[in-house]
Amino acid sequence: MKSNRFAGVLAGTALATITLVQVASADELRMSWWGGDSRHVATQKALEVCGAKHGHVIKGEFTGFDGYLEKLTTQMAGGTEADIVQVNWPWLPLFSRDGTGFADLRQLKGLDLTQWSDADLDSASVNGILQGISVSTTGRAFFFNETTFQKAGVAIPTSWPELEAATKTIKEKLGDDYYTFNAVKETAQLLVTLAVVQKTGKDMVDPKANRVAWTPEELTQGIAFLGHLVEIGALRSQKEEASDGNVNLFEKPDWAAGKIAGSYEWDSTYSKYADPLQEGQILKPVPMLHVEGAVTDGVYRKPSMLLSISKNSKHPEAAAQILNCLLNEPEGIDALGTSRGLPSSKVAAERLAGQGEPEVRAANEIVVAASGPTVSPFNEHPEIRGIFIDTLEEYAYGQLGAEDAAQQIIDGVNDVLAEFD
Repeated sequence: MKSNRFAGVLAGTALATITLVQVASADELRMSWWGGDSRHVATQKALEVCGAKHGHVIKGEFTGFDGYLEKLTTQMAGGTEADIVQVNWPWLPLFSRDGTGFADLRQLKGLDLTQWSDADLDSASVNGILQGISVSTTGRAFFFNETTFQKAGVAIPTSWPELEAATKTIKEKLGDDYYTFNAVKETAQLLVTLAVVQKTGKDMVDPKANRVAWTPEELTQGIAFLGHLVEIGALRSQKEEASDGNVNLFEKPDWAAGKIAGSYEWDSTYSKYADPLQEGQILKPVPMLHVEGAVTDGVYRKPSMLLSISKNSKHPEAAAQILNCLLNEPEGIDALGTSRGLPSSKVAAERLAGQGEPEVRAANEIVVAASGPTVSPFNEHPEIRGIFIDTLEEYAYGQLGAEDAAQQIIDGVNDVLAEFD
């Protein structure tokens, strides 16, 4: 009996010791993010279960998207940002010009980076230093109204020459007020970008030189490609769009009626464009269309958002442990679900297979499988995007030729990039 009581005392002492160690090793962390109510609820639940699993306490700091950048900018300037920070991908140059704005995730234990593709890791790196991890991957995909093409007796195009031929047939059979494609403002910019990237295999920005990688001749061809689509009636001119007040595509009656039969949109926005269609019409995501002589699919693929760890965190290893739980471990994966889109992590994608809309998953699979160079966050810098879009409008109104427009874009973009040397 004595030995049993002694063994019980030892066991109790050992349990108490383990408990004390767990309490002593518990770290208090903060995580900041933006989103809507569903994301807030899911993230708080995930932090609770991951904190319980690994013995840490995590305080959530969340808000809507409006004002988040301003708040984060103030915190980063004062070194008071949260341990784990949700970061919009285009903000990397703002907060980490040289790759030292956040902790280098490759140097922290507890985060299984093998769950992400090299493309995902490259997209979130600055000067080869991993500044965040992709929560989900998004990109531009082609959506076509299958019903419109069927009415005209033509197949959905798989190349630009096929689109050109289909445009002619559709206009002959359905009317001149039918268009096979759409490209306005940002979409027009990305369509020109697609044409140049497919032809050259180069992203707009050379990461080593930090200047535009395209020659004036290469960009001229891309701009002329956009002009050609207007000339053949595949898409409406900027003048026509402006006369309608530049209404969003998904709000246009002609889109709902199938009179605009295709576009190039974010894979995750499928429902936004499919839901307004009139009853019986079917919108399909399709593989990339290629220009003649394409050397790559030219996919515009990027992290939809990143999770980064503060370089000022007092507990970076604990933060990495929680980050891994959120994105790679069953408890975090199940709690977050698809609240931040279809996950980039391989193990999370496998665990959540079948969740989400089938068409969104199909579009995302096209984006993930397509080839293309790593896209620089500078493509979405507000000044750079403004220069590109404004110049294309001048071209559309005949104020600039394709060559002058190309030179104006290159000069303007290089001026912005020079500010980051």
